[in-house]
Amino acid sequence: MDSIEVEGKTVEEAIIKACEELQVPRERLNVEVITNGSSGVFGLMGVKKAKILARVIPVADKGESKGARAKAVLENILRRINIEAAVEIREESERIILDIKGDGSGLLIGRRGQTLNALQYIINKIASRDPEDKRQVIVDTESYRERRSQSLVDLAGRLSEKAKQKGVPVTTGPLDSSDRRIVHLALKDDAGLSTKSKGDGVYRRVVITPKKGYE
Repeated sequence: MDSIEVEGKTVEEAIIKACEELQVPRERLNVEVITNGSSGVFGLMGVKKAKILARVIPVADKGESKGARAKAVLENILRRINIEAAVEIREESERIILDIKGDGSGLLIGRRGQTLNALQYIINKIASRDPEDKRQVIVDTESYRERRSQSLVDLAGRLSEKAKQKGVPVTTGPLDSSDRRIVHLALKDDAGLSTKSKGDGVYRRVVITPKKGYE
């Protein structure tokens, strides 16, 4: 048995009962609250018990590959946030790509990919148990990563031309570490420019500076 409906005076009491009946610790349970408990009027009339649906979160097989483990974690997260989508996996020599296929892509991407990046961070933390497999897990949907990368390469090109024409440093808007890396790589072979990151935290940007003596 990997799921059960349980009642209690409170949701917390119901969770404790579920742990006892399923014989698993709290962290192994995915809990869905069906009804919250109510003490009624003066604790006498209209008393209503709390009811939950508790599902056991499966433990990953220690012999399971990093890719399979990451896919299982992502699928579990999508189920918990009620998004119906399939996850396709593609394993390469340097990375593992999990591609989400289904509705809700806009919600999963978030503003400038923030939600997708958060999912990716969590999955890498959970799935990276094998010290021998150092591949990064990339989470994508609707080819967002490719589109975002190309837009940043185009931005880097426009800003580099502006820096050369005006002869002054030009700065991008705030970018996360992966986006800054794309900008740095896009301009690394341009001998007339130098790039560096500047700022703190979420306000960190890339400064593109023209070198003297180059047109």
